[in-house]
Amino acid sequence: MAIDEFPDLDALISGVRANKRRSLARAITLVESQRDDHRPLAEELITQLMPHCGGARRIGISGVPGAGKSTFIEALGLSLLERAHRVAVLAVDPTSRLSGGSILGDKTRMPRLASHEDCFIRPSPTAGTLGGVARRTREALIVCEAAGFDVVLIETVGVGQSEHAVFNLVDSFLLLTLAGAGDELQGIKRGILELVDVVCVNKADGDNVARAARAATEMLAALRLLRGADCPRVLTTSALSGAGIDEAWAALSEHHAKMRASGRLERRRREQNNQWLESLIDEGLSRALHAHPKAAKVHADMKRRVAESTINPAQAARQVLHAFLGPRDN
Repeated sequence: MAIDEFPDLDALISGVRANKRRSLARAITLVESQRDDHRPLAEELITQLMPHCGGARRIGISGVPGAGKSTFIEALGLSLLERAHRVAVLAVDPTSRLSGGSILGDKTRMPRLASHEDCFIRPSPTAGTLGGVARRTREALIVCEAAGFDVVLIETVGVGQSEHAVFNLVDSFLLLTLAGAGDELQGIKRGILELVDVVCVNKADGDNVARAARAATEMLAALRLLRGADCPRVLTTSALSGAGIDEAWAALSEHHAKMRASGRLERRRREQNNQWLESLIDEGLSRALHAHPKAAKVHADMKRRVAESTINPAQAARQVLHAFLGPRDN
């Protein structure tokens, strides 16, 4: 995308504030761009939009494979639209290592939600970002808030490092799990259970209702042992029938209200902004290192030598940093 495709930043910002879909999509494309010549425009865009942000509910949603995340998000989103909320969904889509494109195609998995005029769905490829959260998800969230969406749902790729990354973006974190998969905690890491605010045992319909209820009871017992008084709510839901969806939203609302009343919400967002700062510094340093002629040459040589096992990675890293930063006393 050429830089002259964004000739009038003021018009783009006005379009976002007016919730014009084309402007919203173009703004997110701009902040997601990895081109160096787009970064100044993207930074100015975010700077001007940030005063119009902060009022939306930011909710992360993840779950074990097959838990029905997209179906659940569609059911929750439709319920919120009926309550006169305006909903944005940032569906972080895994990237094919072969083609570089998105794999899942979230809009096709949420057709009713995608067609609603008060909903905006943006699938964003991870582009190989560690943890499964797109590099610019935070900036995309700001763009959506500035466009007037008062609920932003962030769907992660799955259970793993992505939950720790999305925790640094959201106010509340909901985990979907399933019954009838043997060990009810199978595939769920302890670190994730320490982060979640609401747990939903999904697909509680048909012959699975009783099994889902038992799984919820077992999950609640495990969480009480792990987290004590800070134990999250555990519910059963059916995204297909809509059972439990309103209760899930009520649990998220209760958590949000407690966070706000105690001051934890404000503290969490301040901490998230500091983490954003640190990630941008890390990114900038990495970009500068790879653009540094001498360091880039040494880096390429070190990669070859590490692959050949003629130097260990710690020594190689020291030589790359020496080429980039110069000699250091320590």
